[in-house]
Amino acid sequence: MMRVRWLQHVPFEGLGTIEAYLVGSGHFVQAARLYDRAALPSTGEFDWLIVMGGPMGVRDEVRYPWLVEEKRLIERAIRDEKRVLGICLGAQLIANVLGAPVYPNGCREIGWYPVTRAPEAEQSPFGSAIPPTLDAFHWHGDTFDLPTGAVHLAASAACARQAFSYGPRVLALQFHLESTPESVASLIENCPGDLDSGPCAQAADAMLSDEIRFARIAPVLEGLVGRLAVG
Repeated sequence: MMRVRWLQHVPFEGLGTIEAYLVGSGHFVQAARLYDRAALPSTGEFDWLIVMGGPMGVRDEVRYPWLVEEKRLIERAIRDEKRVLGICLGAQLIANVLGAPVYPNGCREIGWYPVTRAPEAEQSPFGSAIPPTLDAFHWHGDTFDLPTGAVHLAASAACARQAFSYGPRVLALQFHLESTPESVASLIENCPGDLDSGPCAQAADAMLSDEIRFARIAPVLEGLVGRLAVG
């Protein structure tokens, strides 16, 4: 059993299918709800840190002052060789603490779009867990450069850097493999203004029109998270 702490930035973005996988695997899972001023854990309190998404950006420290300490925690967790998984904003925060620039993407990528496995992915222990092409769910406006020492894992037509690994214990995913119909409906409800943000934003009904897509991404997530558990 591992002690898993996850950082939640807004009440409408949870772990999705990650939670069922972790609990089903016998791990202890506990949230730190940063939007509710929860205290951040020390690295001695967990074996695995999961950093989820949110509408804020890595530079929004004035509006969200807890971002300062959160970045320090992520940096310490990587230094102490904890398992670290970042989703969307979480991936951007990992890139940031590893010294890579984070900046607005060419367009806000929202909805279901294919991601393609990068040729370099074979150099990573996570690479073969990513299919050559996969329809993934996206909801992001920022992107990042590849940190020094990281392995590029995936790209999409609208965003060249969709995922990377940093050694065997750090995984950053810009896209959402943990999504469920309920979690996507929650994003639509809480972030309606994002749906009018340009050519890469799908309509709400299109995002929820085919539940088979959710079933297809779940085993890919389990494969990646399983490899991260092995570390």
